[in-house]
Amino acid sequence: MNKLTTSIETLLSSISGIKIELTSEKLVGILQFIGTLALIYIFFKILKALSKKFLFKKMSMQTQHIIKKAIDYSAFVTIVLTVFHRLGIDVSGLLGAAGIAGIAIGFAAQTSVSNVISGLFVITERAFKIGDTIEIADIIGTVQSINLLSVALKTFDSQYVRVPSETIIKANLINYSHFPFRRVKTELSVSYDTDLRRVETILIDTAKKNRFIVDDPAPSVLWTAFASSGISCALLAWTSVQDYGSARNSIFIDIDERLKKEGIEIPFDQLVVHTENGSEKTAGKKS
Repeated sequence: MNKLTTSIETLLSSISGIKIELTSEKLVGILQFIGTLALIYIFFKILKALSKKFLFKKMSMQTQHIIKKAIDYSAFVTIVLTVFHRLGIDVSGLLGAAGIAGIAIGFAAQTSVSNVISGLFVITERAFKIGDTIEIADIIGTVQSINLLSVALKTFDSQYVRVPSETIIKANLINYSHFPFRRVKTELSVSYDTDLRRVETILIDTAKKNRFIVDDPAPSVLWTAFASSGISCALLAWTSVQDYGSARNSIFIDIDERLKKEGIEIPFDQLVVHTENGSEKTAGKKS
């Protein structure tokens, strides 16, 4: 042990340029300290490996990422506290000082803490996942990442939007990707002298022939209002979530072409102006 101690003293002195005296007790303490750090490192490595083998198979990629981060942070804190203890630093005193500092910056950090807590609820609730299309706070986009502080969205015009977790918890959220099918609603109106049953048959037939529209649920027509220039209705058809955009454009064009072919007019607003000499002038604007 004395030879080993002397060798280490010589090595440390040559590196630092300062004469270092190392007793056997100090050497044992250093070796114990290094061993403790090694055991902590090995423990958390094993914990991460076990989590990967037994837990990650049933979890989403985002949840796996969060668990890995939690294990890494726990390992870091444990090592730091071990080092402080070895150096004789009073950890409880540091925590007390941190508490006083926490009071000073508490108001500034209140929003961040609230976001972290809200982020835990977002992750636990699993109302959406990465790749889903959601609407939150009048923002529609595809979920790119789910973190404790925020959720990242990519809008349809390729803009990156960061939504705080607290906003997600407090606001109404719509997940357009939660169910496999989504309804396509196409609104239009027909003139008052039109056969409504014929229009209904034509619209449903047009939807059934569209390649993006599914048979079940079946398409239907909902008559909504007797408007000033015509009778309003809506064609309700269903498509897969992935085809929603294409289906919406395609069915719109199909309806326009079919109604023109069948001779069914889509009315537009007309304004009749009575002049002082008793004549009438009609101005129309297509809707």
